[in-house]
Amino acid sequence: MLHTLVTRASSSTLPIVVLEADGYASWKKAQDRAIRRWIDRSEFEPRGNRVLLVPGEEGPARALLGKSDSGLWSWAGAAQRLPPGRYRVEGELSRRDATDAAVGWALAAYRFGRYASGEAPATKELVWPAEADRAEARRLVRAIGRARDLINTPAEDLGPAELAEAVREVGKAHGARTRVVSGKPLREGFGAVHAVGRGSERAPRLADLRWGDAKHPRLTIVGKGVCFDSGGLDLKNAAGMLRMKKDMGGAATALALAELVMDAKLPVRLRLLIPAVENLPGPGALRPLDVIHTRKGLTVEVSNTDAEGRLILADALAEADRESPELLVDVATLTGSARLAVGTEITPFFTNDRKLADVLAKHARRERDPVWRLPLHGGYRRHLDSRVADLKNAPSTGLAGAITAALFLREFVDDAERWLHLDIFGWIDHARPGRPIGGDPSGLRAVWATLKERYGRAPAATDPKKRSSKQPSRRKASKKKASKRKTSKKKG
Repeated sequence: MLHTLVTRASSSTLPIVVLEADGYASWKKAQDRAIRRWIDRSEFEPRGNRVLLVPGEEGPARALLGKSDSGLWSWAGAAQRLPPGRYRVEGELSRRDATDAAVGWALAAYRFGRYASGEAPATKELVWPAEADRAEARRLVRAIGRARDLINTPAEDLGPAELAEAVREVGKAHGARTRVVSGKPLREGFGAVHAVGRGSERAPRLADLRWGDAKHPRLTIVGKGVCFDSGGLDLKNAAGMLRMKKDMGGAATALALAELVMDAKLPVRLRLLIPAVENLPGPGALRPLDVIHTRKGLTVEVSNTDAEGRLILADALAEADRESPELLVDVATLTGSARLAVGTEITPFFTNDRKLADVLAKHARRERDPVWRLPLHGGYRRHLDSRVADLKNAPSTGLAGAITAALFLREFVDDAERWLHLDIFGWIDHARPGRPIGGDPSGLRAVWATLKERYGRAPAATDPKKRSSKQPSRRKASKKKASKRKTSKKKG
């Protein structure tokens, strides 16, 4: 995609004039009469991402782009509407707008062409806008493209081994260390990951990437890597299974986020955990009402084998929580209930930190990457109670599914100072400029902007054992409550 951004103009390069409603009348008045007539007959107005080619003596002389509040997507629209050729921005853009222009233009060129034959579409090139942050644009386009490619790849060619290898490749490119846990160590140490993946001939595994200085704040990212979800023995119907190659969209998004962190060299101690499995109804498949032992030590009764994503995340979150990260982020295509709540174009999220929620919402608006906070309503925790185990993986009620799934995950997060859970769709159903139908790392740009604000400057050395008094450990809090109950009983 980056080949659509070039460094030099040529004699045939057409300028793009960005027009806003304010000042448009005076700009138009200063143009030749013939140009004004052409604009009027074309019914062009500087809004709604409209694009108009203005003719000259020997063909098009310039292009007009109506600026809107769509940010990078207005540039993606321009790239898709304009004919093949080379273009440049006329006039000055702010650093942010110039970077948006570069990213939007490049994303408009995205095609998943691994299996399709035929010629590639003609190239539409944009000369790098003068003020663009080229490094930021490159890393964003690269990370988004990688995530889209991974999600779009059929499960036949992207199983647990291939997904783990993708993590290893990205880590190697940035000097990270990646360990892949499989076989007996996985079975004995990560019982939930192993239980979900044992129905497939392709063995489950856990990719564990580490990068950065141990003195920096600990940032841990976890991504759900279900390479294909048939539902297991609680088999989905054909329509429900149709897009289930995208059920590793959380892993792809988490990997893209980790790649952005490493490429930008944020001053953090990064850890990325990707549990990678297939959920298939094979001979060894997990059965309804089986009880599995998780890494945290909690037992889980499997009330639904199609609620498998939260099981593999439970083990990964428990492992992540052991290090008491300053921020723990998990990303998963977790529930259909999330889509019922907010549709396919908004990413619901949950967090135990109000300030973090506010900052994420702010950047989501700026990045045109919409998110919406849902509540961790403790009253619904009762729906996860089990008569034979510590908890069950899916409630019998069909209501508030995204919330109960988040509450399940919260059971495995005790010591992380801040926790953020995103229940993403990971897919685009309706094509729009720069967003073709297919896989997409939902919420990526909003979270990335949040991380840049949080860790954008060099931090003071931190004691990994030190905890903010405002965010007490749930494990310590629960022990304190238990101690109070025992004291109360003795007094009674």
